[in-house]
Amino acid sequence: MKVILKEDVKGLGKKESLVEVSDGYARNFLIPKGLAVEATAANINIMQTKKEAEKNRKERELAQAKELAEKLKGIVVTLKAKAGENGKLFGSMTSKDVSDYLKKQHNLDIDKKKISLPESMKSLGTYEAEVKLYPGVSAKLTVKIEQE
Repeated sequence: MKVILKEDVKGLGKKESLVEVSDGYARNFLIPKGLAVEATAANINIMQTKKEAEKNRKERELAQAKELAEKLKGIVVTLKAKAGENGKLFGSMTSKDVSDYLKKQHNLDIDKKKISLPESMKSLGTYEAEVKLYPGVSAKLTVKIEQE
């Protein structure tokens, strides 16, 4: 009997895969436990539709990430902070600060977890930050810290 797995089953296959199993295994174990459904034409069609929708969603997300990466290429984010002598900040600037200033200055909403700073920004100056938008898509961002 052919079944479509609803979850990963050890030794059998991954979720959304079509596998051939014995009738008893399917009727007595997989289907009652909700691990699989019988592979009828309707169920196969539903599975293919879900796979296509997932593929389209990923392509759309990738396109949006590339578009955002192009926008971020030439952007300079200017942060204002209190600093003492020798240009040393009171505290440090974090990815949350960069995210907040990006929202204020350029109206771009980027999660602070996606921004990776090369080192701790504890003094005035210019820094390079990397924004990881999607697996394989990242953009460089210039962060400039000025005295308040």
